[in-house]
Amino acid sequence: MSPLQQLLAGGIVLYAAWRLARAVFAKSPVDNIPGPATESYLTGNLGLFNRDRWAFQNLVHTYGRLFKFHGLFNANYLYTYDPRALHSIFVKDQDVFEENDVILESFKTALGPGLLATVEKQHRRQRKILNPLFSAKHLRDMTPIFNEIIGRLQEAIGSRVKSGTQELDILGWMGRTALELIGQGGLGRSFDPLTRDVADEFAEAIKAYFPVMHQLELPRLLLPKLTKIGPPSFRRKILELIPYAPLQRIIQISDALHASSLEIYNEKKRALEKGDEAVKQQVGEGKDIMSVLLRENMVASEEDRLPDDEVVAQVSTLVLAAMDTTSNALARILSLLAEHQDVQDKLREELVQARDDGTGHLRDLNYDEVMGLPYLDAVCRESLRRYAPVTVLMREVRKDAMLPLSEPIRGIDGQLMHAIPVTKGMRIFTDVVASNCNKALWGPDADEWKPERWLNPLPRALEDAHIPGVYSHLMTFIGGARACIGFKFSQLEMKVVLASLIPAFKFEPTGRPIYWNAAGVAYPSASKGSRKPELPLRVTALR
Repeated sequence: MSPLQQLLAGGIVLYAAWRLARAVFAKSPVDNIPGPATESYLTGNLGLFNRDRWAFQNLVHTYGRLFKFHGLFNANYLYTYDPRALHSIFVKDQDVFEENDVILESFKTALGPGLLATVEKQHRRQRKILNPLFSAKHLRDMTPIFNEIIGRLQEAIGSRVKSGTQELDILGWMGRTALELIGQGGLGRSFDPLTRDVADEFAEAIKAYFPVMHQLELPRLLLPKLTKIGPPSFRRKILELIPYAPLQRIIQISDALHASSLEIYNEKKRALEKGDEAVKQQVGEGKDIMSVLLRENMVASEEDRLPDDEVVAQVSTLVLAAMDTTSNALARILSLLAEHQDVQDKLREELVQARDDGTGHLRDLNYDEVMGLPYLDAVCRESLRRYAPVTVLMREVRKDAMLPLSEPIRGIDGQLMHAIPVTKGMRIFTDVVASNCNKALWGPDADEWKPERWLNPLPRALEDAHIPGVYSHLMTFIGGARACIGFKFSQLEMKVVLASLIPAFKFEPTGRPIYWNAAGVAYPSASKGSRKPELPLRVTALR
């Protein structure tokens, strides 16, 4: 071990000792809140959280709407899905409950100062210029691009099942498709023709990002402290000296993403400087999000204009935010349709009727048509309700405050607690799945997947709860200043894919169980314990 590595190791040991002493001897205002006993003075309950998050999330059945658990160095964390607490965290008091430094620094270190890595004034300025790019007007312009891409997907899958039913990795196909959709619709860049296999360094880096970050879940907790040590070049040198494969892989991923993002940015900028004809020669003909962003940024006021490094950072940020969440959600929907053939048949009937051109052929649907299909909408909403791709979100308390509750909880000493005192630096985990499946709001069948529930009036209790989500009383896309900016883009992607594939193919289970892993974005694998993302389904051509 080199002297520099010894110094680094010694510093980490001293810091850990100080944190452990503080956790053991200091009193906390949340000591009276029930929760599981700590498993380790070093990692608290994070071992279970990282090892089997589904089992951890089931603790809500034991401890209710809010409980305490222990984090790194045995620090007190809170876990909740209480509706009023969620409204305070994401909307009413969002300046108090900000995105935590671990997530912010992770995104900033790997991707740069994009939308996922910024807060307060900087974040608001970025959203102000990005928000209009996801309007219905722009999405209408993108729909023909989406239809063309999905046409190629249908052709590619069709070529593999033309001789009869075949088993295909649907997750792989949805990942390739989501990347191409955000590539052309978001960046004006084609990454994958779909009809043949083509390697792309940027695409591979995007696909590897979340799985590698999941392996770094515990080490990342130290990142906010490490980023305050010296200049970036010094920190880079320190990280390169640490012999840990996932860490070295994330450095490679970050380098690849930055290089490609800078290349895409410069290409767009040169085309805009040459004029409209040069822009029209590019993929997407200048209607993609990045081309529109650059045009709007050029005419924005000095106060609202984004500096070059923030624009470059949006490239990787947009793709990363859009790819895994959408592709895994689509894979989940197709898996559910395979398991529920009656729903698949009913959806196919609606889609075939809507796409019939009167001659027995199926036409492409425009934006308003595909977004207006009631059963397609019900299937998508119910899937995003019951199986949100992102299952848990974390926020950090920026200043001492009181966290209100919709109903009181009983403390360890038997006293009722109507609000919870929280202190600066405390981390609060919010359970998206528990909120979306809250039986007190959704009814006794909340855990069941029932698209038909969206064809009837929703429960009054749900309406009155004021869940702070931007989408259908759900926390799937959260709400407030950090709500998912591209949720309408994602909805369009999913609906266009399903509108094309369901009339063309029949999807069935393979007969082997599929295990969904609760990582940052839930993903399927062929067995529990496998880290290989895959979703095999039997596919049969119908047309």
